Amino acid sequence: MSKVKKKGRIMFVLVCMIAFVVSFVGSAVFKIFYTPHELRKYKVNWSEEIGKTYADFSYGPGEANKFDLYLPADQSKETYGLIVYLHAGGFRTGDKRDDAGMLQWLCSLGYVTAGINYTLNSDENPEANVYTMSMEIKESIPYVIEEAGKLGYPIDRMAMAGGSAGGCLALIYAYRDAAEAPVPVKMVFEGVGPSSFYPEDWKSYGLDKDPEAAAVFFGMMSGKEITPDLFGTEAYDELMKDVSPLLCVDENTVPTVMAYGVYDTFQPYGASVRLDAVLTENNVPHKYIVFEHSGHGLQNDNKQMVECSEAILEYLGRYMSESE
Repeated sequence: MSKVKKKGRIMFVLVCMIAFVVSFVGSAVFKIFYTPHELRKYKVNWSEEIGKTYADFSYGPGEANKFDLYLPADQSKETYGLIVYLHAGGFRTGDKRDDAGMLQWLCSLGYVTAGINYTLNSDENPEANVYTMSMEIKESIPYVIEEAGKLGYPIDRMAMAGGSAGGCLALIYAYRDAAEAPVPVKMVFEGVGPSSFYPEDWKSYGLDKDPEAAAVFFGMMSGKEITPDLFGTEAYDELMKDVSPLLCVDENTVPTVMAYGVYDTFQPYGASVRLDAVLTENNVPHKYIVFEHSGHGLQNDNKQMVECSEAILEYLGRYMSESE
């Protein structure tokens, strides 16, 4: 490949990355704290009568290795369920505080909730990728559970959750790492999280027609050495399994609630169809809510937003109850 062509392809991939990040920054995934009347029941006016916030516990040496805890006012239970919600941001931006409304609402239901930061890909941290982020999340969970216990909230079960980039990371932990979790992972819920990395699914970036660009893009995302000749092979699946929730699904995969927009041009809606099919094939209990008029922000389907919120409540009641 000539230097001019190579430079052009790298610039194309960088444009893809910028578009990918902008979409995640601008999205309003899981707008349960939004203003429409039908969504108001999924919002809470946070106060000490409902719970208390503890911010910026450390779980590692990195500057971003921090987490926040939201603890319910009721401290009478012998054990509590933990819900971890991971922030959006295209793997390059975002912060745990962005999800305060979601975390407060979930805490008001009686759960200990946690928002976790992770080292983002940036000029200062160019080596950070989906895999390194997922490993930081994995390393953080024991610290979250230990700190909650110190504050008088013993944890004996947990759920993972997130939106966009955080949705991808939540799926990775729930599907890939559940067997090694300090307490049982009972379920996961997420919105518009990338679940796989096949060029044919990423049509909005033109990666289905440019395998060289796809190899560079997915290599940046995964931190792996990807070449075009790997696509469509078992070797490629093996390389990408660490960052592809789709490839981790089996009959032991935890129950899942997931939401995707048909007109999402920033992460592949087609990949969610694949994920739904694999979960069905493996008899995994799941709810797949399709937002028929929405893109990445799930912004145009309040009816489906209510359906998604109710599905989350249903699954929390079924799989995160104290009797489970």
